[in-house]
Amino acid sequence: MPDFSISVIIPVYNRITLIDRALQSVYEQTRSADEIIVVNDGSTDNIETHIREQHPAVRLLNQSHQGVSAARNTGIRAAGGNWISLLDSDDSWQPQKLERQCGELAKATTYSICHTNETWYRNGKVLPQKKKHRKQGGHIFQHCLPLCAISPSSVIIRKTLFDEVGFFDERLPACEDYDMWLRICSRHPVLFIDEALTNKFGGHADQLSQMHWGMDRFRIQALQKCIESIDLNDIDRQAAIQMLLQKIDIFIQGSEKHGTNTYSKQFMTLKQRYA
Repeated sequence: MPDFSISVIIPVYNRITLIDRALQSVYEQTRSADEIIVVNDGSTDNIETHIREQHPAVRLLNQSHQGVSAARNTGIRAAGGNWISLLDSDDSWQPQKLERQCGELAKATTYSICHTNETWYRNGKVLPQKKKHRKQGGHIFQHCLPLCAISPSSVIIRKTLFDEVGFFDERLPACEDYDMWLRICSRHPVLFIDEALTNKFGGHADQLSQMHWGMDRFRIQALQKCIESIDLNDIDRQAAIQMLLQKIDIFIQGSEKHGTNTYSKQFMTLKQRYA
């Protein structure tokens, strides 16, 4: 049986009204986490005092406000477990999540990352997922190209994998998870548990997807980095280039529609390089 010591990493920024739900779902796991780390990313809503008073078993790390990538990285670097389980502060888990993942990974010992299916909620109601959001396992690099194909809150990752692929890119204010999955899935297969063991809650204004316009601009940056820094096989490289060109066209069309040419010149030059 592999040695599973699990560190749960929860980054939080001004979500004192949501953090209890996330933490309660960790406490209720049928396979307990070995360590729970909450990284307070410079919150101004008194969450530090709340965690210390209401959740004394939690290891609380405080830092100045640097974004979700930096907060996750702080937690990962400080973690004592040999497996990292990420949980966003606005999400939660079903009680069997960690137990099911440990059980499957114990049978499939060559995998270094495992994710689960999920249920989406918006305004208290289940939100049906579209076909393009369907989750998969195996060698899913090309499946990761259009959109983020893995939810951070659903994964458990062998900690040493970050030594290989690097940490979350702190230069990306959004789509940092998309960038991470490209790096991991270009090298490794993914174990997938087709059970809705992760709960994702949408609709609040501080979600990154609500805070940044033109999200594809961050995916373009991630794709460029992937193409230029990872030793992809020919088929995956061509697929990544085609997706890069497609997203550049979509982004430029959107920019023209909304009357802004920010990034257009930069992306046109990039398009000419790979077209």
